Amino acid sequence: MINVTKAFLPPIEEYKKYLDGIWERVHLTNHGPLVNELELKLKDLLGVKHFFFINNGTVAIQLALKALDVKGEVITTPFSYVATTSSIVWENATPVFVDINPADFTIDTAKIEQAITEKTTAILATHVYGIPCHVEEIERIAHAHNLKVVYDAAHAFGVKHNNTSIMNFGDISTLSFHATKLFHTVEGGAVITSNDALAHRISYMRNFGHNGQEEFFGIGINGKNSEFHAAMGLANLPYVNNILESRKMLSETYTRCLADNRVVVDRPTISEKTEYNFSYYPVIFKRVDQLLKVRENLNAASIYPRRYFFPSLNELPYVQKQRMPVAEAVAAKVLCLPLYHDLPVEIIYQICSIISKSL
Repeated sequence: MINVTKAFLPPIEEYKKYLDGIWERVHLTNHGPLVNELELKLKDLLGVKHFFFINNGTVAIQLALKALDVKGEVITTPFSYVATTSSIVWENATPVFVDINPADFTIDTAKIEQAITEKTTAILATHVYGIPCHVEEIERIAHAHNLKVVYDAAHAFGVKHNNTSIMNFGDISTLSFHATKLFHTVEGGAVITSNDALAHRISYMRNFGHNGQEEFFGIGINGKNSEFHAAMGLANLPYVNNILESRKMLSETYTRCLADNRVVVDRPTISEKTEYNFSYYPVIFKRVDQLLKVRENLNAASIYPRRYFFPSLNELPYVQKQRMPVAEAVAAKVLCLPLYHDLPVEIIYQICSIISKSL
């Protein structure tokens, strides 16, 4: 069975070394030494100022919105994973969708300002498939209208824009370290900011609001993560470069193979200013029936791509319906092909052949 992704696991002996230390210390959670070590190493690797290891990527977004005191309307993208929109609704704010750029599938900055009202307080945009949003233009708009900016960077681990980490843009960026991501801690996420005051607020908000054992700075939740999850992250960290190189090679193989098989599909464009992480390999078919036929034939060969993202988030049952023609069209026709660190090249050839014969 070939799934759309597969988690990387380090040699079990390397993970067990961290477990031995946990057993010796009996310090399982509450900012243990492994959590602290992972935070410091990832902060250094990603080139960011403040880094907080969180229990998952969804709570990371919710913490970001709460730390920025986001209320009212939040301009956001309809083309992302459901957590982007559900976090806004969960925090009692209202998502206002802006359609996506047809070239790279990120939020269309040319349409943001016309969606701003007196109730707008923030922009929550997604670096889709790790492809950076048009961050300079979003920054200009946010500054002009006094809006906060949060980036859902769940897919963007290691991505750089103009030679700097994509995490350094906006007020806050969030990451996911779910097992499906190229770097994972089984479950996990992160909140990243360059703002010292925000960092202080996030530091207590993720720990119930504690200021010591008996005092509280303010309201908080349990956003901490455990030593066991940090251990997985630390064991995986030495392999990140190899994982990235493997995904790059496999993505390039897909591109050549599809061309050799004369498969006509669209792909999102990636700017020359971007140092990409090859987190996904999406293809966009001309028609929905083509996608469904390809998926059926791949499934028959025990190969399971994913319609990622589908449906367009403006069609969720708990949001106000708004037409988003580009996002709806892309969501209906996009298919993410299997891509993970040790995917056999022969399987890529088989996938491309099946796609070619299906069209």
